[in-house]
Amino acid sequence: MQRLPVWADVVLVPILSLLAAFLISALVILGIGGNPVEALQVMVTGALGSAYGWGYTLYYATNFMFTGLAVAVAFRASLFNIGGEGQAMLGGLGVALVCLAVDWPHWALALPAAMLGGAVFGAAWAAIPAWLQAKRGSHIVITTIMFNFIAASVLVYLLVNVLRPPGSMDPATARFPEGAGLPTLHDIPGLGGIFDRNTPANITLFLALACVGLVWLLLFRSRLGYEIRAFGKSEPAAVYAGISPVRITMIAMLISGGLSGLMAVNNVMGEAERLVLNSVEGAGFIGIAVALMGRNHPVGVMFAALLFGFLYQGGAELGLWTTIPLELRTVVQALVILFTGALDTMMRMGVERVFALFARRAA
Repeated sequence: MQRLPVWADVVLVPILSLLAAFLISALVILGIGGNPVEALQVMVTGALGSAYGWGYTLYYATNFMFTGLAVAVAFRASLFNIGGEGQAMLGGLGVALVCLAVDWPHWALALPAAMLGGAVFGAAWAAIPAWLQAKRGSHIVITTIMFNFIAASVLVYLLVNVLRPPGSMDPATARFPEGAGLPTLHDIPGLGGIFDRNTPANITLFLALACVGLVWLLLFRSRLGYEIRAFGKSEPAAVYAGISPVRITMIAMLISGGLSGLMAVNNVMGEAERLVLNSVEGAGFIGIAVALMGRNHPVGVMFAALLFGFLYQGGAELGLWTTIPLELRTVVQALVILFTGALDTMMRMGVERVFALFARRAA
């Protein structure tokens, strides 16, 4: 079979998978009596056509960058971490405890402390399934997904019985001190006209982009990254080369959990300015799709996160301004996951056949 060029594998195959997903989505819209062209116009306008739409699209994309990177790092070590949801929940707890512990005079002091709190709590929650996998042979998929439910239960208990302010009926913490509030993108000089004041997009976006660069350096320009990738390709070969499976499993999952925990800086500190129930809103699971579509490469994850941010915001507008149900957003996301994940090999084989045909004709 004709081997695909790098550009075809990285760009062409995902684009074709995406187009196939959108085509099936259009057929679904037609099947329920909707207009696919109108739906596309509403989604594009709602997600990209205004300062308000851009702000929400980038806000969601920021969340998905963190969780997508988390999945990608673990997957490079052949570890399928689907516990990003729970790790982000516990990361939110870490951010909230840090922000409430001190009457912060300025966000520049609160932000590094909140980052540390979110990353440590997220990494600690990932460390338990990692240890069970490395030492006891418990499958990482089973343990991480079960820890999502445990994290949700722990958070409910703490918000209802421990962290809820006296007299409040809302299962949430008190609001963070004013000095812990992060500036929105609208507040940044030069960006005020691009982003709406009422959107939650904030400077955490730059933190997410920095993490994209740091993860790229880790995976492709460091000894540890080489060990992670070698272990993910072949555990027996890695062991033969002197790489410890326990060490790599623990480190990869700690980094993965820390990245998931960092997401809470965006939604807990930057948007809600307090810890509430369901603040993660499924971003941990969407991160799996983002990593799959981004080929577990940091740059690919960044672009896939932007796409899913568009789908999330555009889908919300679809539910507001058309008769097409909001749940269609989930259908589109599921189809994107299906074609970029489960049917990726089928799509790649088709493209390889086309390239082989052109190569034979050229010969």
